Amino acid sequence: MRLRTRPAHRTTWTVAAAAALAAGLLVSAPGTGRAVGTSHVASPNNTAGTGHLAVPSHVAGSPDPALASEPGSPKTLSSGWSVPWGLSWLPNGSALLTERDTFQVYTLTQDGTKRQIGEVPNVVITGGEGGLLSIAVSPSWKSDHYVYVMHTAADGNRIARLTFDGSALSDYKVLVDGIKKNTYHNGGRIKFGPDGYLYATTGDAQSPGLAQDKTSLNGKILRMTPDGTPAPGNPFNSLVYSYGHRNPQGITWDAEGRLWESELGNSKYDELNLVEPGKNYGWPTCEGGCSTAGMTDPKRQWPVAEASPSAVAYADGAIYMAALRGERLWRIPVAGTSAGTPKAYYTNHYGRLRTVESVPGTKSLWLTTTNADNSGDGEAGSDKVFQIDLR
Repeated sequence: MRLRTRPAHRTTWTVAAAAALAAGLLVSAPGTGRAVGTSHVASPNNTAGTGHLAVPSHVAGSPDPALASEPGSPKTLSSGWSVPWGLSWLPNGSALLTERDTFQVYTLTQDGTKRQIGEVPNVVITGGEGGLLSIAVSPSWKSDHYVYVMHTAADGNRIARLTFDGSALSDYKVLVDGIKKNTYHNGGRIKFGPDGYLYATTGDAQSPGLAQDKTSLNGKILRMTPDGTPAPGNPFNSLVYSYGHRNPQGITWDAEGRLWESELGNSKYDELNLVEPGKNYGWPTCEGGCSTAGMTDPKRQWPVAEASPSAVAYADGAIYMAALRGERLWRIPVAGTSAGTPKAYYTNHYGRLRTVESVPGTKSLWLTTTNADNSGDGEAGSDKVFQIDLR
């Protein structure tokens, strides 16, 4: 049996959560101090309801786009994984996947064939959320053969570039460092946007004030050229694109090129944000929606027991959000800048859901579990990659 390191419990509680705890309706989830309901009933596949969403007045009544499609039953594509964290597509339709704690990178084909292609150097784990996190294939991979990774190193979190020639990884080069690390709140998602620039999510490294410090790289969405320099048009003439984030782990773009981001809250609300350059998303002044001038409210928010989100992906008119503590996949229809009523799928069926990505050229998703992580109850090798067809 593996020993798991648990973080110190947080002490921030809502009045409602404290009352429920006293009544025995909630328990504190190991490793976070968050209130987690004990009365959730596992729902059959595809029939979980909309959940008990905390919908503040600023999003109440937003339009509900019609369901273009819904996810079908997950099919196991590949098993034997240990905390698969990052996923990015190669031009041939196969994907690169990272394992957080082993530092290994694999290819995975559409028929489920898995092959190890190398180990990323200079990675360290933190006993919590650090390690080898996300991966992004260069949009020009056919000519430059570059892949990018975000990982924890001895001196902090960093973004690095490697060469993948189709067989093995080589030529490790650091592009961005100076991103503070901690046991928790490391962020870690990188993706190329439709504008050709690389975006990265960074956590506050358990120092909330960094999120409001525009000179810090922590608690931010970063935007950079493929060489790691600030992208043209960034609002602060730096890598910083938006700020006031706590622990963002998911970014995606909708069909109109709008950037959406998922964020783990503290003890009250997790968030789905529509990210725009230069805007302040509130942490630590706000958790969820608030009335403080200058803060940008989320488009949707959830009690932390129902989400604790990691990755998000856009497909067929909706944002799909993988939930760790919530152990479900959320579908949030979007139209323009509005987010409709979320609906949950697979609640309590597959454990902690980490990464979701839409499969290029299809109406399918790939979804990974991370039950072998510090907060899960699975052993090494117990995680899976699922394929989900939209119908």
